[in-house]
Amino acid sequence: MSLLAPQSRPGEGVREPRDQHGPSGTARVKTLVVAIAGPLVAGYAFVLVLFSLVTLLAAPSHFSLSGVLRAAGPGLLAAYQVPVSIKGSPLGVLPLLGTAVLCTLIVSSAVYAAKRLGLREPGQAVNVVAPMAAVHSLVGVTIALTATGVGISVEPLPAFLVPGFVAALCATAGVADRCGFLDAARKHLDPIALRGLKAGALGMAGLLAVAATVFALSLALSFHTARDLFSTNAPGFGSGAGMFLLSLGYLPNAVVCALAFVVGPGFSLGSVSVAAYQFSGGAVPGLPLLASMPEHSARWWPVLMLLPAAVGGLVGWYLRRSDEDPLTRLRTVAIAGALIGFGCVVLCTLAGGRLGGGPFNPVSIPVALMSVAAFAWIVIPGGLVAWLAGPRRPRAVEQVVLDEPEVSVDLDEDGESELEDEVGEDVVDEEPAEEDPEEPEPDEDVAEDEEPDEEEPSPTSEEPEQPS
Repeated sequence: MSLLAPQSRPGEGVREPRDQHGPSGTARVKTLVVAIAGPLVAGYAFVLVLFSLVTLLAAPSHFSLSGVLRAAGPGLLAAYQVPVSIKGSPLGVLPLLGTAVLCTLIVSSAVYAAKRLGLREPGQAVNVVAPMAAVHSLVGVTIALTATGVGISVEPLPAFLVPGFVAALCATAGVADRCGFLDAARKHLDPIALRGLKAGALGMAGLLAVAATVFALSLALSFHTARDLFSTNAPGFGSGAGMFLLSLGYLPNAVVCALAFVVGPGFSLGSVSVAAYQFSGGAVPGLPLLASMPEHSARWWPVLMLLPAAVGGLVGWYLRRSDEDPLTRLRTVAIAGALIGFGCVVLCTLAGGRLGGGPFNPVSIPVALMSVAAFAWIVIPGGLVAWLAGPRRPRAVEQVVLDEPEVSVDLDEDGESELEDEVGEDVVDEEPAEEDPEEPEPDEDVAEDEEPDEEEPSPTSEEPEQPS
């Protein structure tokens, strides 16, 4: 036993190495609980405060805490885009602003959980996505089964499926970066496809910006109508505040309808139909947000279609240097257009729906026409710009010798090497073989009897013999 070895004291244990793969089991459970319950608690509290504020500010209000607590549950499901029924009337047109806020909360919670748990591999994402989806589904179906006595009812099956799907989708988006989904996509997907997807996301943002600008200008021009609707349908500060919050919640829906109008297919609100080439007027709900609805058609409406065409041109300009091959650039523009068409399908589906059983039902956007029109407005001008503004291939320069000559070495019967230059089909000797400048010396042992050959004189140089 070495005397230099450290001696362990009695009762002193050996320290175990720290876990380098993440926190302990208790810490992991706490992190998951916070990540799962955070969006649910925050969303429910937001809806509860909103409903309480609207009830308290209303003029002839009778505030009931138990009623507000029960109504906040279906309000939370409405943020998941779960259809609800109010006193037997179906409500499928739900505010997209609440959905955007709830999805942001879920994504932030997933990012927090992935960071705290130290997730690094794609397979580890299920540790966050699966619990969040399961709990959100259970909470949704529980709210649907217990929502009684407030005049609001929810179907249990959509209340179970839709929250779980939304939570799973948002949680996957939150852990995508930490778990390496983006890196895996960059490795396995074609770089051309990645450029097209990025350009499609930028093009979708451009279309929404164009639609928001058009809607804001039309609403500003209809300011007096909006003010009259506030004073008529929501008199007083409390009712006006509630009407303002309702209009704010449906603001993204109005922007999507404006996008459908700008692209071409338009939208319909019951019997009222508004499109670039078609208009059918009628009564609309007294929501100040709808003050921008036109009362009659105008001939200059088709000019607005130049805006999505300009967005398509910008997409093509963005992809003009994506590749030297023009056909490859066109394929990239097509990928961007396909992503934008799919995004329009999702947005138009969420923005519309059933609106009770009255004359304003339903609120619909032709999804198929919208997708095809958005794809065409991106691909046609974008493809032309990407084709014409892209780099051109340099012309091939004709050269006599393109490659170095191949040299083959063959051995003859005597073992000597023979070099052959192969250039195409012809063999060209660029330099003639050099002759030995020194002539060989005559052999000294030449026989004396051998006489050199006499040269025959040429007929022109013959001379007569001289007499001796």
